Amino acid sequence: MSRRTEPLTDELYDYLLRVSMREPEILRRLREETGDLEKAGWQIGPEQGQFMALLVELTGARRTLEVGTFTGYSALVVALALPADGRVVACDISEEWTSVARRYWDEAGVAHMIDIRLGPAVQTLESLLGEGRREDFDFAFIDADKVSYDAYYELALELVRPGGLIAVDNTLWHGRVIDPDATDPDTEAIRRFNAKLKSDERVTLSLVPIGDGLSLARKR
Repeated sequence: MSRRTEPLTDELYDYLLRVSMREPEILRRLREETGDLEKAGWQIGPEQGQFMALLVELTGARRTLEVGTFTGYSALVVALALPADGRVVACDISEEWTSVARRYWDEAGVAHMIDIRLGPAVQTLESLLGEGRREDFDFAFIDADKVSYDAYYELALELVRPGGLIAVDNTLWHGRVIDPDATDPDTEAIRRFNAKLKSDERVTLSLVPIGDGLSLARKR
C-alpha cells in the first residue's frame, strides 16, 4: 500500500515495460520510426497506448474520435482494440505526418476503420455535429495544440455520448504547470484547462500520472 503515486525512475520504468508490455510488432516499428523524427516527443509512450487500448475495451467503444494524430500510433492502438465494425475519426492538419500513419494502418489491415480528416480540428468537429453525430462517439482522445484544448473539449463533450470517455493528454505538461516562471501560452492554457476540469460537474474526473499526464473525463 502507498499513500501516493511512487516516483517512476528510469530503472522502474524499464521494469514496468518488461513485465507488462504486450506491444504488437507493428506498433513497435511505428514507434521506433517516429522516434527518429524531429518531433518524436509528440508521440505517446507504449505503456500509455496499452492503457488506452484497455480503456477502449472496458468502455465497449465502437465509435471513437481523435484530435491530433501525428504519425498514427494512438489511432492504430485504438483501431486494433476496437471490434471489427469499430471506427476511428482522426483529425490532423499534416499530410506529411499522416502519410506515415497511413502506411502502418494499411499494413495492419485497419485503414478501412480510420477516417482521417485533414484540416483545422475545430472545423472538423463542428462538421461532425453538422453531420448529425452529436452524442455518437464512445471515446475521444485529445492530443493537439494546447491553446485549443478548451475548444476541443467542449466540442468533444457534444460528440461523446453520456457515459462516454474523453481522454486528454499532456495535462501535467512536463511539470511546467507548477513552475511559476512558466507563463508561455501553452502552459497557461493547460493550467486553465485543468482548473476548468476540476470544477466541471458535467464529467467524472481522474488525472492519471501516466506519460505526461492523462486526464480522463467520463461524461455524465
